[in-house]
Amino acid sequence: MKQKVAVLGPGSWGTALAQVLAENGHEVRIWGHNEAQIDEINKHHTNHHYLPDLVIPESIKGKLSLEECIQDADAVLFVVPTKAIRTVAQEFTEKCKNQPLIIHASKGLEQGSHKRISEVLMEEIPTNKRSGVVVLSGPSHAEEVAVHDITTITAASETIAEATYVQSLFMNDYFRIYTNDDVIGVETGAALKNIIALGAGAIRGLGFGDDAKAAIMTRGLAEISRLGVAMGANPLTFIGLSGVGDLIVTCTSVHSRNWRAGNLLGKGHSLDEVLENMGMIVEGVSTTKAAYELSQQLDVDMPITEAIYNVLYEGQDVKQAAKEIMLRDGKTENEFSI
Repeated sequence: MKQKVAVLGPGSWGTALAQVLAENGHEVRIWGHNEAQIDEINKHHTNHHYLPDLVIPESIKGKLSLEECIQDADAVLFVVPTKAIRTVAQEFTEKCKNQPLIIHASKGLEQGSHKRISEVLMEEIPTNKRSGVVVLSGPSHAEEVAVHDITTITAASETIAEATYVQSLFMNDYFRIYTNDDVIGVETGAALKNIIALGAGAIRGLGFGDDAKAAIMTRGLAEISRLGVAMGANPLTFIGLSGVGDLIVTCTSVHSRNWRAGNLLGKGHSLDEVLENMGMIVEGVSTTKAAYELSQQLDVDMPITEAIYNVLYEGQDVKQAAKEIMLRDGKTENEFSI
């Protein structure tokens, strides 16, 4: 059944997801603040800054007015940076006149509060202006979805009917959606894998090879799982698409902003230089701070996260941080408490 879907955020991922929806026959509007970008989408059907090779379906309509974008929408998809989620949700609440399903495809933890994105959305959007909240997450790069590479991700909601609805919105022959009821686990895996990707990039920038990459990914997954379980997640979620799946793609792909940023750090660039070079949001940087503070609050051992925090926020040398991790006291592998 044709649905009206508003996409909030015309970055690479928002644009790619809008394309999936439009190709599935839905009425799609995409909202953003940048007038030149919205004008480009409407007139030229391109978004060169984010996806330079993509021709956007002409049926997708760009909107500068949030109120116009969300009008009569069946579903509203938030794909804005984590730091903007609360502000955009507040504006949505002010201007929403119906009760759409809220979906988000952003990955991170809010600074200060350490809250997951769905928690922020539920705080800011009252129940009379949302029919539910669903998380859309998993191993995916906009550059590959845009050219119809095979991709599988997860729609997570406490109410399985809502997740199934999102599954039906997006699924086609190149984009497959699985459902999950572990919202905490899916969001935690999505956020924390960006931290480990920074570390994997830094390891490569230092000149280490595949053994080191396997080590940081595996032990990174262990500490993601530890924190997730402490937050109430199902540990099995972390061996699924939004856990190990997303970790693999983010730690190994040339499309990964977090890996590229870490790689530059490993090669000796300062954080300011790295962020200026990237030109786009590197969610792992802010997530590292939030996750480190949360691990201290919950008394969860996260040595890789702590090492990356020390590099990013305390000015520690990358090579020294890696050496100190290796020289920690010996541990038992298969214990969540270690």
